[in-house]
Amino acid sequence: MVKNTENELSKDHILVCLSSSPSNERIVRMAGKMAQAFCGSLTALYVQTPGDTVMNTADMSRLQANMRLAQQLGAEIVTTHGEDVPTQIAEYALLSDVTKIVIGRSGVQRPHFWSEPTLTERLIALAPDVDIYIIPDVEAYKSYRRKRLISIRPAFPTALELLLTVGILVAATIIGWGFLRLGFANANIIMVYLLGVLLTSAFTSGYTCGVLSAFLSVILFNYFLTEPRLSLVAYGSKYPITFAVMFASALLTCTLATKLKAHAQLSARDAYRTKLLFDMNRQLQKAETPDEVYQMTATQIQKLMQRDVLVYPAQGEALLDGIVYPADGSSPHSVTKEKQEQDVIRWVWQNRKRAGATTETFAKAKRLYLAIRIGQQVYGVIGIPMEKQTQPDAFTSSILFSILGECALALESLHNAEEKEKAAVLAKNEQLRANLLRSISHDLRTPLTSISGNADTLLHSYNMLDEQTRKQIFTDIYDDAQWLTGLVENLLSITKITDGSVKLHLSDQVVDDIVSEALRHIDRRSAEHHITVDCGDEPLLVRVDAGLIMQVLINLVNNAVKYTPPGSNIRITAIQQEKAAEICVSDDGPGIPDERKELVFKMFFTGSNLIGDSRRSLGLGLTLCQAIIHAHHNEMTLKDNLPHGCIFSFTLPLSEVNLNE
Repeated sequence: MVKNTENELSKDHILVCLSSSPSNERIVRMAGKMAQAFCGSLTALYVQTPGDTVMNTADMSRLQANMRLAQQLGAEIVTTHGEDVPTQIAEYALLSDVTKIVIGRSGVQRPHFWSEPTLTERLIALAPDVDIYIIPDVEAYKSYRRKRLISIRPAFPTALELLLTVGILVAATIIGWGFLRLGFANANIIMVYLLGVLLTSAFTSGYTCGVLSAFLSVILFNYFLTEPRLSLVAYGSKYPITFAVMFASALLTCTLATKLKAHAQLSARDAYRTKLLFDMNRQLQKAETPDEVYQMTATQIQKLMQRDVLVYPAQGEALLDGIVYPADGSSPHSVTKEKQEQDVIRWVWQNRKRAGATTETFAKAKRLYLAIRIGQQVYGVIGIPMEKQTQPDAFTSSILFSILGECALALESLHNAEEKEKAAVLAKNEQLRANLLRSISHDLRTPLTSISGNADTLLHSYNMLDEQTRKQIFTDIYDDAQWLTGLVENLLSITKITDGSVKLHLSDQVVDDIVSEALRHIDRRSAEHHITVDCGDEPLLVRVDAGLIMQVLINLVNNAVKYTPPGSNIRITAIQQEKAAEICVSDDGPGIPDERKELVFKMFFTGSNLIGDSRRSLGLGLTLCQAIIHAHHNEMTLKDNLPHGCIFSFTLPLSEVNLNE
């Protein structure tokens, strides 16, 4: 066992090797326990070799069961291919930062010191910096090896492949006869037969036709093209060596060609797998809703298996109605509920395991059902029709697990994004609530103290005060009460508008009338300013909520009164612009610096009031004005009133009714 020199405090990445061996289940379970004990991640690696194409049914079923077990234990299933299994394992461990490898001991001993090293010995040599845990199970392995050797049978070629082999050999013999008549050397004729063997291996499956072609090439060359003709006897003393070298060369050519074709097939499958998963990952990154994720997942499974896909999405702690995505590309539709199918779906949802067709659990079901899950969280159930009761092969199962894993990751990302957004909104609301309470606690204290003090003075010293003093105290109480009333109205209004609970009561109104009514409710201190109104010679008819627009004008004028010195000019204008009326409230006060212009419409922002005032604004007036104008599908703007001062302007839609009608 190799000692790992890395920091033990770092998170472990455990790699378990999958195989069709009976002992592999024990190895996978042991790796799962290690991953849980070390709180690390688990990866299950299957190295596919060219010989796996002739794997029998029992081995295939056992391999798929081991893959499913690894997935249930939380492992990521990874498939690679190659003839050199230890090298593939070591390379993946190096590229994926694997810290521990769990494999089974095969029980194979090196008969001689010059024999080829065993898989375990080679893996230790190739991955010296990784902890390697060897799980012994010799008896099970020996029994498995005996059964596997007995079960190996030669792959018989088809009639078409035999006919093709015979045709290639006949063509090679005819060409060789022609070369012989033209005086070509035997080496040239042998090359023709080698080409025939290469073509046979390329266009047939397995090794049988290639080996047969190599053997028959020697026989045909000896029978037709060596002295004496039409006889298997050869006069030349060097012919046996020539035949042996020819057969060895043909056999080697056949073997290399067959292996190359097998590797090409594996590479094509890996390329297909990579493209399928890459396309899915790219599409899932664009998905904005869980429904889009489910649809993209169903589409990829259709490409893989060419079958309808049934999806039961999850919402909270329950499954929604199932949706069928037809393989022919027609529109998705809901599925009718069947009691037996509902039982297996509920079982998969609760147990987070596969069930249904091709399994031992609910084997009579029409579909194979798999859970879309990551860890212990299940995001839905997928159903795939399996009428022929044939299990998908290891390659298809591996891609299917990867697709479901990508789907679960995408759904978890959307869930996390939604939770993060909710948390952000909650934090923002808490911050606004804190700001509101802090502002109210500071800004309500002064007027309430003034009202309480003035009322106490009137209560205990009313007869001792002269008429003018009593009138001034009453006036102060009235002003403070009006300020509090305006504050409460602003708070209620902005709350209703921002949460969408307020409904606009639109009606046709004359702008001049709205302005006149608003000026009747402005701050009493407006008498110290010069307020003028210019709504043009022709009346402007707008379709608005008159009460809310009046509140906008009241807040804008009160703001101008509050932040400009006595004697300042405040001007309200209304002009027609195409199909809208533009209303402006301007003043010639000190103005607002450029760096503060973007902040004036934000809640709780207050400007620097250089004018003496017993009360401080909460910074809700302009926020409320902007919200009201937004509700009318327009926007309020702020610009400078040269040479100094501010202009707040907004537009309102003109009414379609003509005043002359």
